[in-house]
Amino acid sequence: MEQTSPVIDQGGPGDWPCVAIERRQKGGLVEQIVSAISGMVGRKELHVGTKMPSVRQFAKCNGVSTFTVVEAYDRLVTLGLLSSRRGSGYFVARQDLPATLLPAAAQAAPLITPLAIDALTADLYSGMSEALPVGAGWLPPEWYGEDTILDAVRQAMRIPAARLRGYGHPLGFPTLRQHMAATLSAELYPVQPEQILLTHGATHAFDLVLRTLTKPGDTVFVEDPGYSNLLSLIRHHGCIAVGIPRGEHGLDLDALARQAALAQPKLMFVNTVLQNPLGTSLTVAQAHRLLALAEQFDFWLVEDDIYRELAPRGEASLAAMDGLRRVIRVGSFSKTLSPVLRVGSISASASLIAELLRVKMLAGLTTSEINERAVYHAITARQYKRMLDKLVTQLDAGRERAMASLREVGMTLLARPRGGMFVSAGWHDAPSPAWNGQVIADLALKHGILLSPCDFFMQNAPEAIWFRFNVAYADHPQLLNFLRLICRQ
Repeated sequence: MEQTSPVIDQGGPGDWPCVAIERRQKGGLVEQIVSAISGMVGRKELHVGTKMPSVRQFAKCNGVSTFTVVEAYDRLVTLGLLSSRRGSGYFVARQDLPATLLPAAAQAAPLITPLAIDALTADLYSGMSEALPVGAGWLPPEWYGEDTILDAVRQAMRIPAARLRGYGHPLGFPTLRQHMAATLSAELYPVQPEQILLTHGATHAFDLVLRTLTKPGDTVFVEDPGYSNLLSLIRHHGCIAVGIPRGEHGLDLDALARQAALAQPKLMFVNTVLQNPLGTSLTVAQAHRLLALAEQFDFWLVEDDIYRELAPRGEASLAAMDGLRRVIRVGSFSKTLSPVLRVGSISASASLIAELLRVKMLAGLTTSEINERAVYHAITARQYKRMLDKLVTQLDAGRERAMASLREVGMTLLARPRGGMFVSAGWHDAPSPAWNGQVIADLALKHGILLSPCDFFMQNAPEAIWFRFNVAYADHPQLLNFLRLICRQ
């Protein structure tokens, strides 16, 4: 007898939908549950923001184990169809089916799946791998000025005994915030220390913004390509991520206007300066139009500004143009000092800072005063400016070497960076029809090289194969020999 695809019927405990599981059908129980829920999402029978049954309820209704339901839900989260919120359960996160769930004939090219990307994440962020970190987002420790940072950490450890009794100031170490406010006021825009909230790095800042300003089902604009962790974070909060194309000449603002008219976004994340992964910056004219569109369609702009100290002076600043009315600026010291310190910041209007502070305290109380003291001692040290100048000089030289080396092995640049840590390059046509970014990244790892494939940064299927290269390692003979090997395939 011909088997039918699994469907979901209404009924059962609590009137939760039940999957009609055929235990003799080819394919495991987990696959049947994933297929059934994916189908309902794709047919819009389950809408964005819909709360799914709990693991225990789903298991009881369908006569399966809770382990089966957990695995099925985890796969759906990995595919971006569901989001998980601690203490609240699972929610439908999107309406479009990922390419991995489409019929084989509809898939234009193999894609790296979120699960495969997650497998790379630990090595790319931990710094513990023995592989050459070509795709990493951090520089060699010696590039940062180790003596300055170590001395700052030693000074921070001399914290007064009286400060060991409490958790620290909710907004963050006051002296650091005062220094940051004075520096930002002198160089970019007027801001008071009370308008600065310190965080555990930029990603923590993004999380607080999403927790405060969005709810499941809200639309959030991102750059495509853009920051790799952001897509997963947005989906985790049950929001719908919509990619706005970004290329060598900046954002496609016409596409943004069309999407904004259709989707009514709640907010948009944007790298104004030295965008990750392209290394390009928005012009002043583009920044002005972006602010006008945000005003017209009434959405927040979250300016990811963590690379500004590595950029030429005078680059556009959304926060400076807007005066922190509609713009929320996120900063970090991980690119200029060390990622291990985990100190970031949010600058916003006083009323919004009050809400962000409330969420910060609910989600994790205060941030580390010792880390914040270390950052303060580092950035106020006499040698900090010299260290920054040296770092920029090293990056400029490394970037030129990287671009020349990548061209020499037959790769094409996606854009010419204006500065910073990254060069993105690849092939218009795959070296071989059977190869894609994931296959090449897996092979590179076997050769002792960590790569960041294009799928890591894109929401939509890439038209070409490319990688983000860290300029500190992009001219390494080990990498170049591997790329030559690939080109000969």
